Amino acid sequence: MAEIAEQAGVSVSTVSKVLHNRSDVSAETRAKVQRLLEQHGYLAKHRPAATAAPPGGLIDFVINELDSPWAVELIRGAEDVLHDANMGLVVSATHGRTRRARQWLDSLATRSTRGAILVVPELTPDQHEELGRLGIPYALVAPIDEPAPGTPWVGATNWPGGLAATRHLVELGHRRIAIISGPERRLTSRARVDGYRSALEEAGLPFDPALVRYGDFTHNLAHRHALELLALPERPTAVFAGSDHQALGTYRAAAELGLRIPADVSVVGFDDLPFADWVTPRLTTVRTPLADMTALAARMVLRLLSGEQPETTRVEVATELVVRESSAPPTGHG
Repeated sequence: MAEIAEQAGVSVSTVSKVLHNRSDVSAETRAKVQRLLEQHGYLAKHRPAATAAPPGGLIDFVINELDSPWAVELIRGAEDVLHDANMGLVVSATHGRTRRARQWLDSLATRSTRGAILVVPELTPDQHEELGRLGIPYALVAPIDEPAPGTPWVGATNWPGGLAATRHLVELGHRRIAIISGPERRLTSRARVDGYRSALEEAGLPFDPALVRYGDFTHNLAHRHALELLALPERPTAVFAGSDHQALGTYRAAAELGLRIPADVSVVGFDDLPFADWVTPRLTTVRTPLADMTALAARMVLRLLSGEQPETTRVEVATELVVRESSAPPTGHG
């Protein structure tokens, strides 16, 4: 498509408009592009009108990474809803690379995509504009920051989740509680840290920046952060991890330092992925209904495809603390 656009002297989005029979292309440009499309073996396709309700067609599901149970839960929620609507799901991973995101956008015109569910940290203005030009309705899931007004998005109650996790540890008797969160720029990370800070202030405990680490929600970096925290001269007696993967990194660090969970250090995670109930000790964590989040996003997109606006463009699903075996009173607490 980029080659056709270059030969015609137009943008890739203009080629897409011709492919899908959009009206906002001049007759001269349309004829030039159609000749090139025929030469390259493309057949013009007609995108179903946005005001015509499905059934049928494809919805794109774009996510940063695929290699985790977190991604599987998110895909499952969207697939359940779209299967019932007789629609297919096309999954793409960007791996955090701008080029891969650009490739995904360019490929939209080559298939009959009718909408998109975007589980990416952020949508750039150019990407937002391109989706608008292509007539692709979309919804965001867990964005890096609160999107512009009117943009459909689904998140979780991260601040209450961070508050509940830290309150639980305080109520058990912990006074030095560390936190390993995700990227500092992300809304979800900041909200969980803010909930943590609020619970400490509520209990009259100081907020100590030396006990706060920002990571990337993954196991490896959390492992390094946990090694640092648990090796402090006055080490924390509990760690609140911003994801279950980060909790596993903390488990590994504790084992390497000869510390027992929860006898020597309590650990609380976030997400309640399936493995939280399989590890030893079973992980206390904040349940985030990931499948529900993408199911809601899918319903938003289907509503937009039917020519209607979502009842609300901002939805936050409730989190819930699930207490298992990885949290207990600190040793010597009476």
